[in-house]
Amino acid sequence: MENGTHYRTCNLCEAMCGIAVDIEDGEVQSIRGDDQDPFSRGHICPKATALKDLQQDPDRLRQPVRRTPEGWEEISWDQALSEVTRRLCNIQKEHGRNAVGLYLGNPNVHNHGALLAIPSLTGALRTQNRFSATSNDQLPHMLANLQMFGNAMLFPIPDIDHTDLFICLGGNPMASNGSLMTVPDFRGRLKELKARGGRLVVVDPRRTETASRADSYHAIRPGTDPWFLMGMLNVIINEGGVNESMAREMAAELELLELAALPYTPETVANITGIEAAEIRQLARDFAGTPRAALYSRVGTSTQAFGGLATWLVYVLNIITGKLDRKGGLRFTQPAIDLVTLGGLTGQTGHYGRRRTRVRGLPEFGGEFPASTMAEEILTPGEGQIRAFMTIAGNPVLSSPAGERMDEALSSLEFMVSVDYYINETTRHADIILPPTGPLERSHYDLAFNSLAVRNVAKFSDAALAPEKGARHDWDILTELAHRLTRQKQGLNLRGELAWKAFRSFGPDRIVDLLLRTGPYGSGAAPLRPILQPLIDLTERGLPRQHPLRALLRNSALHRRWEHHPKGLSLSELRHHPHGIDLGPLEASLPERLQTSDGRIQLVPRLYLQDLPRLHESSRRFRPLRGKSLYLVGRRHVRSNNSWLHNSHRLVKGKERCTVQIHPRDASRLGVRDGQLARVSSEAGTIQLPVEETDVMMPGVASIPHGWGHGREGIELTVAGAHPGASINDVISDRDVDPLSGVSVLNGQVVKVTPVPSQRARGGRSATK
Repeated sequence: MENGTHYRTCNLCEAMCGIAVDIEDGEVQSIRGDDQDPFSRGHICPKATALKDLQQDPDRLRQPVRRTPEGWEEISWDQALSEVTRRLCNIQKEHGRNAVGLYLGNPNVHNHGALLAIPSLTGALRTQNRFSATSNDQLPHMLANLQMFGNAMLFPIPDIDHTDLFICLGGNPMASNGSLMTVPDFRGRLKELKARGGRLVVVDPRRTETASRADSYHAIRPGTDPWFLMGMLNVIINEGGVNESMAREMAAELELLELAALPYTPETVANITGIEAAEIRQLARDFAGTPRAALYSRVGTSTQAFGGLATWLVYVLNIITGKLDRKGGLRFTQPAIDLVTLGGLTGQTGHYGRRRTRVRGLPEFGGEFPASTMAEEILTPGEGQIRAFMTIAGNPVLSSPAGERMDEALSSLEFMVSVDYYINETTRHADIILPPTGPLERSHYDLAFNSLAVRNVAKFSDAALAPEKGARHDWDILTELAHRLTRQKQGLNLRGELAWKAFRSFGPDRIVDLLLRTGPYGSGAAPLRPILQPLIDLTERGLPRQHPLRALLRNSALHRRWEHHPKGLSLSELRHHPHGIDLGPLEASLPERLQTSDGRIQLVPRLYLQDLPRLHESSRRFRPLRGKSLYLVGRRHVRSNNSWLHNSHRLVKGKERCTVQIHPRDASRLGVRDGQLARVSSEAGTIQLPVEETDVMMPGVASIPHGWGHGREGIELTVAGAHPGASINDVISDRDVDPLSGVSVLNGQVVKVTPVPSQRARGGRSATK
């Protein structure tokens, strides 16, 4: 790698910020925003500068390590991969293929090499016990996408660059830079929204960094979002706020919605949500009456007891008011590598409920079981019990509910392997750790987040630094392990060997190049269009309007609907544009983008109607909390991303951030004071951490940030260990799951907050449970 400035995309969060990395003598000297990046426009968040810390971190593993009675020892890659293959195969041979569990962490989505290699590994393992961070996050959105639009990856994205009213429910884009709405420089875009006379409205239990800049803020009781949304639906239907076109096209579905919303007048739901009836009515009227408006919801809404129902209602409100596929409303992206169309063409649109978990009977989604079932599937004896476990770029001890129970489960395994470059709260249980290269040592193309961006863009970055001798990329580790597992199980097969060698030699970058060239903006399809277009037109004319193949043909790169888009995209072309290429704003794309069986939006899927009796029963049983109990919610900070950036001093320095925030009124009645150590307890466990009194909290609600809890024995994270904090997931029960979607209930569980007498110690787990 040459000295000088390397332009690339930061891949430490969803924002896709363009950065300039200055290299001298093989070392990172500085990292700054790329002013010429057409998407991020020079914006950079603090996490990007931590790439330097991550690269130079002495705690980061560079070679495979194996656990021994004397501690960790370095071993060769061949030794490590051979032992992993042998142990996994032996356990599956003795106990069945489902005796091995697999967990995929969030960072995999930021790594195109890992994303492209994981299917070969899952195919080699053949286990049904697969889990990921999806069920602790965006699963309800993906379920709604699948049920309503026909593809789990077809996310409707707010057209924030053109909206006049942006309602943010359960999200904090000032800290996250979007999340299912990749939007670097949200602060700048918010200024532009207000400059054109637009408004921002935030509904959240906490007056977040985003809410502090809102034109109006409404505090909502955690876990009550579906009642609030039903109240808005009731007003919009009864006051004629339904879009005329939608009223004509979806008359039958609207009758069902009218009946569903009938019991939930604003007056009825006000006591449950904590929002005045008049405020709910006005919000509904403003939303319905503003042509360019978008209702956006995120993790605070999706990870609650009715996460599936609430997320569906958000989609419903956008659709019936005519905001979907409208400029300034919600639109679908048209990225250079279109995962939605690729999924449709290959039949990989997603699925739900094909299998259920062994212990609790919860549904799978996309071949994965809910993360909240991992511990019980390991600890519960019987056929199908997980006896070996593999994690890839994940830390479920801190990022999944019931962290201490997860600790217990992982410590009971016969064998565990982790692909990770740290010995952290989860990987300390592993027998072998396989460390990949760091983010600056590998190339980067955003396969996932380009599908979620508020503008269509494309950018490729070569590695800024050469990997150390003997280092391996995630792609190399996962494909090699998949090959060894397959060969061990099936024996030597000439055809399989040739196929693997071809796949391995092709590599992730060449796959990206192929997908770019054959995609809607690529050069590969252009010469064939004049020849094949008449055939496409003829085929389309012979198909019913609702036929799914018709939509797939129109989304093919060969179709003439793409003629007005810029052409010639390839890896070579992107290398000639290191700052990225702007492919234009979000555009109208319906009905062609849909992949439903009849080519129409499925506004009222049956499984959501079947969940309404549960909502009604919960309404009947609602009672305000009493005594020392509070509702618990998480929170995010711009200098943090889940659990894996706390070993950077520049990101954890300053005022302690792992605190329990509560309203001063609650602090007074609970007998705790600002800065005092408090005990937060639930049926799942107990933690201790400092109190932060603040009026940003809704009374009756406590907030603890996600991703802390680095005080466990055996981790080797020097900086994080000096700033351990406490893990919110140690007091969140894994028994609470949305039965509709399978998503973990991370917001709205009940805890008790009590003082710890005569102590002002550092936060951490309690000695007693």
